[in-house]
Amino acid sequence: MSGLPGARTCPGLGEASDLKSPLGAKFREPLTETRFQQLFGDAEQEPELLAEPRWSRLWRRRASACSGPGAWRLLLARLPPLRWLPHYRWRAWLLGDAVAGLTVGIVHVPQGMAFALLTSVPPVFGLYTSFFPVLIYTLLGTGRHLSTGTFAVLSLMTGSAVERLVPEPLSGNLSGIEREQLDAQRVGAAAAVAFGSGALMLGMFALQLGVLATFLSEPVVKALTSGAALHVLVSQLPSLLGVPLPRQIGCFALFKTLAAVLTALPRSSPAELTISALSLALLVPIKELNVRFRDRLPTPIPGEIAMVLLASVLCFTSSLDTRYNVQIVGLLPGGFPQPLLPSLAELPRILADSLPMALVTFAVSASLASIYADKYSYTIDSNQELLAHGVSNLVSSLFSCFPNSATLATTSLLVDAGGNTQLAGLFSCMVVLSVLLWLGPLFYYLPKAVLACINISSMRQMFFQMRELPQLWRISRVDFAVWTVTWVAVVTLSVDLGLAVGVVFSMMTVVCRTQRVQCLALGLAEGTELYRPLRKSHKLLQVPGLCILSYPAPLYFGTRGQFRRILEWHLGLGEGSKEAPKTDGPPDAAAEPVRVVVLDCSGVTFADAAGAREVVQLASRCRDAGIHLLLAQCNASVLGTLTQAGLLDRVTPEQLFVSVQDAAAHALERLELSGPKTCTVWV
Repeated sequence: MSGLPGARTCPGLGEASDLKSPLGAKFREPLTETRFQQLFGDAEQEPELLAEPRWSRLWRRRASACSGPGAWRLLLARLPPLRWLPHYRWRAWLLGDAVAGLTVGIVHVPQGMAFALLTSVPPVFGLYTSFFPVLIYTLLGTGRHLSTGTFAVLSLMTGSAVERLVPEPLSGNLSGIEREQLDAQRVGAAAAVAFGSGALMLGMFALQLGVLATFLSEPVVKALTSGAALHVLVSQLPSLLGVPLPRQIGCFALFKTLAAVLTALPRSSPAELTISALSLALLVPIKELNVRFRDRLPTPIPGEIAMVLLASVLCFTSSLDTRYNVQIVGLLPGGFPQPLLPSLAELPRILADSLPMALVTFAVSASLASIYADKYSYTIDSNQELLAHGVSNLVSSLFSCFPNSATLATTSLLVDAGGNTQLAGLFSCMVVLSVLLWLGPLFYYLPKAVLACINISSMRQMFFQMRELPQLWRISRVDFAVWTVTWVAVVTLSVDLGLAVGVVFSMMTVVCRTQRVQCLALGLAEGTELYRPLRKSHKLLQVPGLCILSYPAPLYFGTRGQFRRILEWHLGLGEGSKEAPKTDGPPDAAAEPVRVVVLDCSGVTFADAAGAREVVQLASRCRDAGIHLLLAQCNASVLGTLTQAGLLDRVTPEQLFVSVQDAAAHALERLELSGPKTCTVWV
């Protein structure tokens, strides 16, 4: 059962052989795991320490933080400016941080007001969300080039939750007082969502769950943001056309909105439609110029703020709000709102909305921070990022801010403008602060249609992520499928459900790939002690009675059945060998029966209880069949699990080897001693 057509078979063990190594010569004695630990193990490590419970080690570690040096290390870890500020290059970096911070701050002003409308709250609350979270992240974040604030995807998700929690009255015609009451309720709901999202991230930080960001793979995040950008585009169509329509929420909201817009198209406002067309005609080319000439421009052209000022002046001089009923921003309250704890009674209702927002916030922010950390050769702390964004959302919610995170557009703008450290966030806050304290009245006559155009133009980068699909198809068809399924789910269902579908589908692809693993038969490269897959070369050698198999997959409850069928087929154990699919070693009727089995466990990254019991049962069946079982290259975790499952009751420590080569040498010695009656199998 160990032969392959075209594979060469080395001479019998009692015959002359032209092989000089490793069959003809021995370099050293084969090493078992026990012998290796005796020779190279840590002899100085005390046995008491090995037996110390994990909770005791954690308690000692926490207790050491209460000392003076431990407290200082904890403070350095939790306040990153204490680490980078003493090494700040004032002459080289200050100007770049100042220019980048002022540039991003100028963009934050119109973008914050625009995303506030996307969140279904008054525009001034977008300015609050562009101030407090940026200030907090500057003190707690580890991403030097990360820009935080309002983010279109989170604003869209928050707006859907707010519309569901505080729906628009069916009558539609609200007085000024009723409108203020409705806005106050919606602001409270948005702040409660931010509070819940921040609390969840702080809980994840306490449990050190920064690793959860890995469950949102890159295809899932990019498909999520690209699909959400389409939702943003469609949701802004009523504002572009000047048609007051109720916001659609739930599944198929995008198609419901499109149907409502097409129905109301004859009632669109010519004035607002003209403003929208002129705004897009100015914003889109400026965006293209900033991208194409980013290396030549000293700073990106502030198209958004220019459009805001021009539209405000035009609306004021032409009295568009009174003559053509153009919707304007109105008065922006000066100063800051008083701190107010969101209604805790709302938390159970918004928990289902806060969880996906917390995951999106952390996934987008951590991935952006990692990209620029790799580019500029520094490291980020994923758990510290959880703390920074958790505190940012929780504290800012006390000042009526809605959920916030790192943003793609402003982060790219910050880097292009020459930003170097988190200090750029302080300059950005200065711009927003000046608008809140002094410059707010300048935006009184700003048409809301311009803010809708800013929302749409800011989606450019997210839409262009679709250009990566051909390359993704060439690299990995599975990742392409994950991207496509997530995007379709986000567009057709909703952002929340699309995220859930994308994560589940992505995890299922991982499970399915472990189910389709191929068991590879290995052969010996002549003149070496290297073993490679036989199907890749017909020049590899096989010793009569020696079959080497590599099973490169985790051994858990999902793969135990496949593992059993493959081993039964190769070893001729039971009826399953007749039904199992062929792998790399088709059966040979004239082949010598298997006598020695070597399991190459180097590809088994982990094993659970079911998989470990499968190996123990295999050891029992091999012993009953007169087959000598050898295990090679088990990692410490797998070996510990197998031992706890009772493997050493079936085999001896002398049957566990540190490498395939050592197990092979031992098997060859055994074959030489026992003659043609003994055979070797490698798995």
